[in-house]
Amino acid sequence: MEIKKALWSWFHKMGSPRWFYSSSEKWVPWLAFVAIGTLIVGAVWGLAFAPVDFKQGNSYRIIFVHVPTSAVAMAGYMIMATAAAISLIWKMKLAQVVMKCCAPIGAGMTLISLISGSLWGKPTWGTYWIWDARLTSMLILFFLYLGVLALYEAFEDSESAFKAGAVLSLVGSVNIPIIYWSVEWWNSLHQPATIKFTEESTMHSDMLQPLLLMIAGFYCFYALLLLVYTRSEILFRERNTQWVKAIVAKKCNDNFTDKSLQS
Repeated sequence: MEIKKALWSWFHKMGSPRWFYSSSEKWVPWLAFVAIGTLIVGAVWGLAFAPVDFKQGNSYRIIFVHVPTSAVAMAGYMIMATAAAISLIWKMKLAQVVMKCCAPIGAGMTLISLISGSLWGKPTWGTYWIWDARLTSMLILFFLYLGVLALYEAFEDSESAFKAGAVLSLVGSVNIPIIYWSVEWWNSLHQPATIKFTEESTMHSDMLQPLLLMIAGFYCFYALLLLVYTRSEILFRERNTQWVKAIVAKKCNDNFTDKSLQS
């Protein structure tokens, strides 16, 4: 009973924008270091040292950008939908902020996925775009992200904008399993999943290892962007509260002190 009570208390504490802002400050530099370091190592490994594919040649190397951004775009949408559900059910301010911040980052990742997939499709399929099940469902994901962003701009009342965006986020989440299983459900030109959870991957380990590193790097990079954006959004929303004013006053005082020491 005590454990359950402690977990519930932590859950509500985590939902406090002020607590999240103060406790997350120390995460930013570490997350940035891990994300940038992992992406650099993974990119050099995959683009320069991974072997050439015997069918696609060097054109396959775009997989080290296309697959990670696709995975992060889908996972990001589920994070957005989960945040929407938490905010609607438990009225948590932080979840509402996270949902809003997920949309532009997820849209950017989806756009990179679509562009990189098109560039890969030209030498592989002979065309930049076909109305394939996987490509079409991924394009729908991009429009869903844009739809959430548009709803935030369409309403003057922020609460109405959030509720409309939350409903779209939850309804649109049915597209995620469609994206994932589209190559299995329909006769798709898109290749099947490279990384499989229930069986051994069809990709050689010399290619798979840098790909897994790039996926981890993009997940860390997504988390970094979401963390920084969420912290900025919290400051904007809570700008009239005493704790934010105290933070601004402290930073101004620190800057003034630094300039005085330099002069």
